[in-house]
Amino acid sequence: MIAPRTHLDRLEAEAIHILREVAGQCQNPALLFSGGKDSVCLLRLAEKAFRPGRFPFPLLHIDTGHNYPEVIAFRDRRAAELGERLIVRSVEDSIARGTVRLARPDESRNRHQSVTLREAIEEFGFDCLIGGARRDEEKARAKERVFSVRDEFGQWDPKNQRPELWRLYNAKVPPGGHVRAFPISDWTELDVWQYIAREGLELPSIYFAHPRPCVRRGSLLAPVTELTPAREGEAVETLWVRFRTVGDITCTAPVESRARTIEEILRETAATTVSERGATRLDDQTHEAAMEQRKREGYF
Repeated sequence: MIAPRTHLDRLEAEAIHILREVAGQCQNPALLFSGGKDSVCLLRLAEKAFRPGRFPFPLLHIDTGHNYPEVIAFRDRRAAELGERLIVRSVEDSIARGTVRLARPDESRNRHQSVTLREAIEEFGFDCLIGGARRDEEKARAKERVFSVRDEFGQWDPKNQRPELWRLYNAKVPPGGHVRAFPISDWTELDVWQYIAREGLELPSIYFAHPRPCVRRGSLLAPVTELTPAREGEAVETLWVRFRTVGDITCTAPVESRARTIEEILRETAATTVSERGATRLDDQTHEAAMEQRKREGYF
């Protein structure tokens, strides 16, 4: 007797279809791989879509230079294990070229990744970037199509998107433009963790609970590091925390947790009422439309 298909089977099949559509329609795509949990899932999906052959695209990471070292080490090791090409381009190099100018030395480099990404697109001639963004993460991401067309400046216009009826995707782009493809758009944070559990996927250690010095800033925690020291008057506490998402140290906040296994994280995730980015991204707290503005400027 054939076992009934689960919701993960259906999500997986849809994502594999999208990856194959990218490979079939695009001349020179790349898969964005940061070492985070969503891009780890994308790698497994790409394996299922294209193995035993090589991936029909390289892996690409835009490194702010302020990423957690555990994640960077995992990124390099995982790419080497797969035997796939990893291209890394750094915001630090864009600063050296003068294409990125910081208002102050300690400012977050997160939004400046858009400049380095555009430079990488121009350098390699990429016509499609595959990303792990999900619609449940944030309001602006909920608006975006699976195949999202960007202009020659990498910009996104939420009012000028293509219909995607019956899962039909159009990767045609204007001169100088490109497509951003999001195979796991319809997944939730809980879906991602359930898939990680089902597939036995390895993750960077900071996704699991560990003690870390932090300070409290409003409703969020901020990690205390050399890049992000405590401010005057702030009390440093060593707390048990984990990261729901990983990114630039200057804008990625942990959450208090004792979840040290995937099963414990699944229980926490199922019970949470706060979105992933709402609970962990300091740069999304500036104003309600912060993410949409960055996406219009070329952000992931």
